[in-house]
Amino acid sequence: MTHKAKHIVPETDVTLIGAGIMSATLGIILKELDPDLTIQIFEKLDEPGTESSDAWNNAGTGHASFCELNYTPQKPDGSIDISKAVKICQDYEISREFWAYLVEKKYVNDPSSFIRQVPHMSFVWGKDNVEYLKKRYDAMHQNVLFQGMQYTTDQDQITQWAPLIMKNRKKEAHLAATNMEIGTDVNFGELTRQLIRNNIEVLDIDPHKKGGWEVETKSMLTKKEIDCRTKFVFIGAGGATLHLLKDAEIKERKGYGGFPVSGMWLKCNNEELIQMHNAKVYGKAAVGSPPMSVPHVDTRMINGKKELLFGPFAGFSMRFLKSGSQMDLAKSLRIDNMLPMISAGLRNVPLTKYLIEQVRLTHEDRMETLREYVPVAEIGDWELKRAGQRVQVIKKDEGVRGKLEFGTEAVVAADGSVAALLGASPGASTAAAIMLSILPKCFPKESKSDVWKSKLKEMVPSYGESLANNELNLQESRNRTAAILKLKD
Repeated sequence: MTHKAKHIVPETDVTLIGAGIMSATLGIILKELDPDLTIQIFEKLDEPGTESSDAWNNAGTGHASFCELNYTPQKPDGSIDISKAVKICQDYEISREFWAYLVEKKYVNDPSSFIRQVPHMSFVWGKDNVEYLKKRYDAMHQNVLFQGMQYTTDQDQITQWAPLIMKNRKKEAHLAATNMEIGTDVNFGELTRQLIRNNIEVLDIDPHKKGGWEVETKSMLTKKEIDCRTKFVFIGAGGATLHLLKDAEIKERKGYGGFPVSGMWLKCNNEELIQMHNAKVYGKAAVGSPPMSVPHVDTRMINGKKELLFGPFAGFSMRFLKSGSQMDLAKSLRIDNMLPMISAGLRNVPLTKYLIEQVRLTHEDRMETLREYVPVAEIGDWELKRAGQRVQVIKKDEGVRGKLEFGTEAVVAADGSVAALLGASPGASTAAAIMLSILPKCFPKESKSDVWKSKLKEMVPSYGESLANNELNLQESRNRTAAILKLKD
């Protein structure tokens, strides 16, 4: 499925730009659907999965909306909207089914190398927050996707679930938590690296005079430039997607812009604390903060070692990628997106204020925030580590107005020959569902064929169904994938 620089094929059916989890997922899906397709993946970094997909760069939670409170907003009437959480959870179940297929087909030999069981918890304090969490629980556990969720205000019970966050904590009148034992920790960087290998940079994309697209590439080893003609292009290059989408010059990309947000982790170096904690504990985000900045005390397995992180803390950088350029933001400005970006900025003043405050934080300031979740945290046990770079989508809303989109969005050309992925969370966790959603737009004829329909059901048995409305099918799916992925039922 991949080619080294000297093996670039001058004409190919499919070109995937960016060797992250999105390209890896789409590449496997297409190759399984049609083994005769020629597919090439281009990536300028030394290894796949080292930007947004990497475990240190924010990806890795296994977003299933069990604990992420920003997916369940409270409406003006006080009720809780769980529609986004339901959608994300269903999409995550699709990912589990697809990963189980990868294991069955030996694309991945040991599932524990990229996925493991880690409970997902929400943890809040204060009367209003406790009331919110109870309403959220009442709304969510009525849906079959979230049956098994536990809610408690019993501090002894919370201590059993997550002893680290309760150690030396003062007794509080209003404290609550929810817990989902079937939560997971997923190392998307490791999964990506097991699926693909490459080291080619894409410089430009232009319409080819004979149809399709001409992709200009450069070997990062030999620096040799080679053009490749392709029928279909998928751009999954993280923050660099905006630049490449501009090069493609499809009308659907007009009006899109991006706002970069960087991140920092507090990484624990105290092995006793690391071993004491085994959960992903999410709290409530500060007012005006982007979703990627929802604070959490996060257990992750990275490079075979258990790690404990807190954050991420937001920051600002002109870069669209961690390995990008300070000119990225300036280069993304165009006549068609200038006014929407200015409009989005004016409509998101609290976000700007929040980012300024975050940039000004000292190490002790960050430690004070951490102590709200881990009271025993000492400054000598935690170090600051740079996390990933995210580009929040800005798109036209009404006329020249623009709005900031918190999520992942696919942009597809009218003829289906180009597809690009923009945005951030939940991203990697729902990669399979996102890639399946673009197939009918990019391969309309093939997607209607019995051969493709049958193969898609083999790869993802719940494809085309709603697990949120079928408890029996949901339980069957979870039991089967848990067995294959070596997780608990």
